[in-house]
Amino acid sequence: MTTDAQDTAGSARALSVRLFTAGLGAAELMTAYLGLRLGLYEELAKGPATAEDLARRAGVDARYAREWLEQQAAAGILTTDEGEPDAARRVFTLPAGHAEALTDPDSPYSIAPLVVLPVGGLSAVLPRLADAFRTGQGVPYSAYGSQLRGGQEGLNKSVFRHQLAGWIAATLPEVHASLSADGGRIADVACGTGWSSIALAQAYPRARVHGLDLDEASVADARQHARRAGLDERVDFAVRDAADPALAGRFDLVCVFDALHDMARPVRVLAACRALLADGGSVLLMEPNVGERFRAPAPETERYQYAVSVLHCLPVGRTDADSAATGTVMRPGTVRAYARAAGFREVRILPVRHTFHRLYHLR
Repeated sequence: MTTDAQDTAGSARALSVRLFTAGLGAAELMTAYLGLRLGLYEELAKGPATAEDLARRAGVDARYAREWLEQQAAAGILTTDEGEPDAARRVFTLPAGHAEALTDPDSPYSIAPLVVLPVGGLSAVLPRLADAFRTGQGVPYSAYGSQLRGGQEGLNKSVFRHQLAGWIAATLPEVHASLSADGGRIADVACGTGWSSIALAQAYPRARVHGLDLDEASVADARQHARRAGLDERVDFAVRDAADPALAGRFDLVCVFDALHDMARPVRVLAACRALLADGGSVLLMEPNVGERFRAPAPETERYQYAVSVLHCLPVGRTDADSAATGTVMRPGTVRAYARAAGFREVRILPVRHTFHRLYHLR
């Protein structure tokens, strides 16, 4: 065999192994999705179980429960006494750390949203996405359904609840002081299910927060979350465009969190955000933490951002015919170009560290 043929065979084998591993991961992700959707992890977090125990507690079929338990143990997610010869008597345990990652939404290691989003939120639209590739059209956000909303919500909820206010206080002291005083006003554009708005209201109890989004289902979820948090008197949500002239010139801070890259007309949105600002106000963006330039192969986090872009963000952004078609991988140079085109003189990357997110301050 020649050197070229050997190199080709080695490359083919390496890719085959890599994609087999990816296929295994995808299949195991689907089984984890079943565990979340059916409440199996939740029941196991309460205590170990045999297949019959779990079937009774979770309300599922015992034979399916046994197969799932054995698969989860084989995958290393559960532990069991593998020496027990009687499958019916075999007891399965969800280790405490795994229980935290799978069942505690407030944990910094919460992984459940990342399981739900691709399996429950993205896979169902694949036939429609294949058609979009052929036609060049987009796939509307509503087509991805409630499980994608839930997955997105879960991915960012911990960031909003535990990090956002600290980032503002540490890197934007003037904004922090303004919002801490009486009469502070915040507009949360593309607020989604409202957790960013709620986090800001909790951090700044003397400020009023207005959440705006064009997705009716997301706004309905946001209102429910605010009521449960006891904040519906200081946080309001509306199905409303940020360009609504009735809103202009009223806000000390305008936020767009993890959403600008999805939008068909990002420059117009930023111009609308600029028009919302009171004197001395500023805009805060949270966008993907990707490199300044394209690299191939890319780091794992950027590989993830690209995959999400292909499957969701770019198709959603292309639902309008005249779309910027930005995609998830919106690099700092693109943010600066959009901001300048919208009339901002200053674009600053804030010194916060996060695996997936970068903050931009626009004035």
